[in-house]
Amino acid sequence: MPDGAEHQREGPDPQDAPETDAQRRRRRAQFLRELHEAKALRDRVQPRRVKAARMRQAMRMRTFRW
Repeated sequence: MPDGAEHQREGPDPQDAPETDAQRRRRRAQFLRELHEAKALRDRVQPRRVKAARMRQAMRMRTFRW
């Protein structure tokens, strides 16, 4: 291994550049869309778990005091 030269990169890395607000919002929106899609898929695949979660939430709402 000659002085770690294989770990050096050529030129500036685009990942090191600061991210603009628009890029961050776009990436966040994409992530939230994928998360919502994954949750919807899980709900379709595991209906028993979804029903149990709904029942737990309903029980929490009934026992909540203002």
